[in-house]
Amino acid sequence: MKKITLLFILAPMLFFGNTFWGKTGHRVTGHIAQSHLTGKAKRAIKDLLDGHSLAYVSTFADEIKADRQYSRFFPWHYVNFPLGMRYEDAVKSDRGDLITAIKECSRIVKDENRSREDRVFYLKLLVHFVGDLHQPLHVSRAEDKGGNDIQVQWFGVGTNLHRVWDTNLIDSYGMTYTELGNELVDVSRKERKEIQEGTIYDWVNESHEICATLYDSVEIGEKLSYQYGYKYNTVLFQQLQRGGLRLAKVLNELFK
Repeated sequence: MKKITLLFILAPMLFFGNTFWGKTGHRVTGHIAQSHLTGKAKRAIKDLLDGHSLAYVSTFADEIKADRQYSRFFPWHYVNFPLGMRYEDAVKSDRGDLITAIKECSRIVKDENRSREDRVFYLKLLVHFVGDLHQPLHVSRAEDKGGNDIQVQWFGVGTNLHRVWDTNLIDSYGMTYTELGNELVDVSRKERKEIQEGTIYDWVNESHEICATLYDSVEIGEKLSYQYGYKYNTVLFQQLQRGGLRLAKVLNELFK
């Protein structure tokens, strides 16, 4: 698998207010996926989204959190299970989780007998949730709400481990979603195949393993700044790229 070197080249419940990578990160994932769609998938998605891009709709699932009629979708943004355990062996939430969400969204989007309105709605959710799957703190443990209860400082300002990985790292890097997406979009056919291998079960377990290392990356109250970014931006870029390429795989398979 390609080792991301941009740093050197370029120098059970989460709080509902938090979002994967923030808006910038979701759009990076959508931007990368857009460039790796098949012609058939690209045409079908363009029709369903009325010409809008995947980056454009990538934050929709967070935007609807402001409307309580969509509260049943809130638990779909994450999955919690004990560190060291595989998702397949863990107790599942009866409210659904990130994996059941991706499966359900995929089922509805693929079903041409469903209304256009339903297919559009669940396509927008799907774009977001595949992104969430690659934010390690969305695949974490319930007792600290996915790192929300682990308080740290980011350049002297109070935050938490979850938010560091949602927004602080990527915002501090200072690139727009198109700038960062363009740097991550190009991979060889071999590299793309390696990244896209496996299933959503493989991908969720992979993110969960990364999550375990991130819990060990900080101490409560620690002051984080340049050194933390220097050490972990590589993981950040890797997960953004994986999310985009794997989103493309999911969509290409739905619109064969």
